[in-house]
Amino acid sequence: MTAQQREAPPATVQDDSVIRVAHRRFAGARTRVLEVGPQPDAETPRRRSARRSARPVAPRLVLLHGYCDSADTWRPVLEELAAAGHSAVAVDLPGFGEADALRPGAMLPQLDTFLTALIKEQSVLGPVVLAGNSLGGTISLRAAQSTRLPVAGVVSIAAPGFVDSWLIRTVARFPVPLRLYSSLPLPVPSFVVKAIAEQLVPRLLYADAALADVTQVRRFTDLFPDYRATTGRLEQARQLVEELATAYQLDNVRTPLLVVACGKDKLVSAASGKQLHSLVPHSRLLVRDDWGHCPQLDDPSAIAELITYFAASATHAKRGRAAAGAGRPVGTETAAG
Repeated sequence: MTAQQREAPPATVQDDSVIRVAHRRFAGARTRVLEVGPQPDAETPRRRSARRSARPVAPRLVLLHGYCDSADTWRPVLEELAAAGHSAVAVDLPGFGEADALRPGAMLPQLDTFLTALIKEQSVLGPVVLAGNSLGGTISLRAAQSTRLPVAGVVSIAAPGFVDSWLIRTVARFPVPLRLYSSLPLPVPSFVVKAIAEQLVPRLLYADAALADVTQVRRFTDLFPDYRATTGRLEQARQLVEELATAYQLDNVRTPLLVVACGKDKLVSAASGKQLHSLVPHSRLLVRDDWGHCPQLDDPSAIAELITYFAASATHAKRGRAAAGAGRPVGTETAAG
C-alpha cells in the first residue's frame, strides 16, 4: 500500500504557535509529524491543483532525519522556517522516534514505500523538496532516482555509502569486539552503557561536542538504555550498512540536487559528499569545514536558509522546464527531469 492513510481526525498531541504535532499514517505506518507554516486549506485536491496552475505555489519542504534519530532533530530548523513563513514537515521514519517499528527484512525498501506516500500527500499542496540528513539523505536520493515521484529537488546532507568513516566501515565488518560484545554471557550494566553513550553521542553528532545541546543528546542516549537495546541497534546498523552497498542508481537522478559535505563529520567524511557530487554531474556541492554530522544541530539558521534558497531555485527551474515543454510543437519530445 503506497497511498497515505489519514486517521480521522489526526491524533494531535500538541499544537503550539510554532510547531504543530500530530500522528498520521503513511503506507500503513503510523508516525509523528511536525509541521510549520500556513495550514493547508480545505479545498479539494482538484480545485487546489487548478488554482496552482494559475499562479506559483510555494514549495513543500520535507525534512528527513538519520539513523537512530527522530523528527526532533529538525525542531531548531523548523522554528527558523516558521519565523520566515515557510511550510515544512518533519516526520519520524519507521523504526525510529514514535513511528511504528520496521518489519523484518530489508530496511530501505520499507522506508522507500513510506516516503513515497509522504511525497504524494505533500505534492498535492505544492512542489516537494526533500532535505535529508544521513539515512534521510539516502532515502531522499533513492526517491530522486524514481521518475514516477513528483520531487522538485533534493538536499542531501552527509548521506552514507560513498566514502564512509572508519566507524561505519567497522560496523559493516562487524569485527571481533562487536561480536564479543553481542555474545557476552552477562549483560553490560545499564549505567555503563548509558555512560559510554553520553560520551560518544556529542562527539559523533556535533562539530564541537562542548556545544552539544543536552536535550538533543539525551534523545540519542535514551535509545541505548541497556545492553539488549544496544546490541539490537548494532545489528540493525550492520544490516543497514550492508544495504547501502546497492542503495544507489545515481544515473537515474535528474532532479536538482544539492550535496552538503561536512568537514568535521566523524561518521560520513566530506570526501563522501564530493564523490556523490562527481557521480551526479548536474548537482551542486557545498562543503562546510565547520559542520559536523548533523549540521541542523550545529547551525539551524544557516541550514534553514540553505534549504529555502535551494528550494526556491529548484522549483523555479521546474516551472521553467514545464513552461518550455508546454510551448513545444505537438510531437516534440522533452528530456525527463
